Amino acid sequence: MAFTPLSITCSRLSFSWPDGTPVLDEFDFAAGPGRTGLIGLNGSGKSTLLRLIAGELRPAEGTVKVSGELGYLPQNVSLDTSVRVDTALGIDVTRAALHAIEGGDASEEHFAAVGDDWDVEERALATLDQLGLGHITLDRTIGEVSGGESVLLRLAALLLRRPDVLLLDEPTNNLDLDARRRLHEAVASWSGLLLVVSHDRELLELVDRIADLRGGETHWYGGNFSAYEEALAVEQEAAERMVRVAGTEMRRQKRELAEARVKLAHRVRYGQKMSDQKREPKIVMNQRKRDAQVSAGKHRIMHTEKLEEAKERFDEAVEAVRDDDEIRIDLPHTAVPAGRTVLTLRGLEVRYGARADLDVHGPERIALLGRNGAGKSTLLRTIAGQLEPVAGEAVAHVPMRYLPQRLDLLDDGLTVAGNVARFAPGATDNQVRARLARFLFRGGRADQPVGTLSGGERFRASLAALMLADPAPQLLMLDEPTNNLDLASVRRLTAALASYQGALIVAGHDLPFLHGIGITRWVRLDGELTGIDPPTAGGEPEREAWREV
Repeated sequence: MAFTPLSITCSRLSFSWPDGTPVLDEFDFAAGPGRTGLIGLNGSGKSTLLRLIAGELRPAEGTVKVSGELGYLPQNVSLDTSVRVDTALGIDVTRAALHAIEGGDASEEHFAAVGDDWDVEERALATLDQLGLGHITLDRTIGEVSGGESVLLRLAALLLRRPDVLLLDEPTNNLDLDARRRLHEAVASWSGLLLVVSHDRELLELVDRIADLRGGETHWYGGNFSAYEEALAVEQEAAERMVRVAGTEMRRQKRELAEARVKLAHRVRYGQKMSDQKREPKIVMNQRKRDAQVSAGKHRIMHTEKLEEAKERFDEAVEAVRDDDEIRIDLPHTAVPAGRTVLTLRGLEVRYGARADLDVHGPERIALLGRNGAGKSTLLRTIAGQLEPVAGEAVAHVPMRYLPQRLDLLDDGLTVAGNVARFAPGATDNQVRARLARFLFRGGRADQPVGTLSGGERFRASLAALMLADPAPQLLMLDEPTNNLDLASVRRLTAALASYQGALIVAGHDLPFLHGIGITRWVRLDGELTGIDPPTAGGEPEREAWREV
């Protein structure tokens, strides 16, 4: 039998949501063996494309063809907490048959259930160990594992199936550093066709090519994310050069059109003067007038057409340049003097047993790290006053704001401007809109209902509501802020926080982002809060990168 190369082929795909919002229109996409990183702005259709390929959604038009067995890890993994681990891995029936045979039951149905998979338990345990889940037994229930571990369990189930084609949608969201490293290793060793949607730069450094989904089309770049950035920089430099050239040409055409109009006006005045002075026969003057009108019309049309062509070239050149607008939050009222005590945690004990003693001074930037389930979110919620401490106290000495992972502090029924106004009731509508422009909500964008925003836009609107609140926050706490943000939004957030003048506490595992915002102090929550050395962004094991101080 002839070997069929692994492939994904999407032809002229069209898809819209039930409310009529278009996502893809006559979209073409093809991927072959190797690792492909799919990137793009929030709302560009990356997750929708994966769901169409996986068969979870049906296109209105077009076709999807997958050569090879397909496995799919969705962005939001939800597993029944009462299900056992072996069931989640899809080996429960085979395992039960094996145990029955080992117990002396030689029924044909048991042998049929096992087939050739006699080493299924060993393979399952080896796969769990490979992903750092060696401590989880096959008889445990899903309710006994953390959220990050459930993601890795779903990946383990896929690896045990050995699919030819693997789709991963933001697989490192909510994973701690060690779990991320394990997933990175699994991706690096993948030998089939892998298509991964991610904003995790370290993960994207492991792919063979980048597919950039923008404007309803796929733009391909060979190599990993660093190679993509280099190629994009060259591309953008050329695009900006074309904008300058096209702008110069458009100005030249405007100037020539104006000069032509002056010359034609001069001819008209000269002809009228000859007519008034009757220096030529009437028939000659009429013919001269007709010739002048025809000539004027031709010149006007020629120069107008050239100007329109120059404008089109200019618009095309501008369209090729990425929108690099940055959020600006250089708000003077958020500034904290160096040395001023911002936050005090004394004998603080939160739910699930985590304890913390901490003093935050001046505009410190603290990274809060720790394994999944260590209690980082619980600690931040307790400091923010959303949860009561089990013991001890948390005292904020300056205005404080907290942005949770779920971004649920906004009212979906209100506009962006309306939500910000809730947090700053003393501000006028003009003041709210002027401030929102700093967060790239200009003009009609400020009137968008929050419920219609993409993930990146919603994050930006939530950040705007907190930063523009009255009083202005001098301590800002963010919980996994880069989850579900596209790479452009991560860059914008990094630049925005660089201009923030207050104190910062960020819980997260995105090391490139944390290094990018200038963290001044690293702490780890593992039962207690402990100071640590800065971990490197090169994917080192968590236990090796962290040295207690």
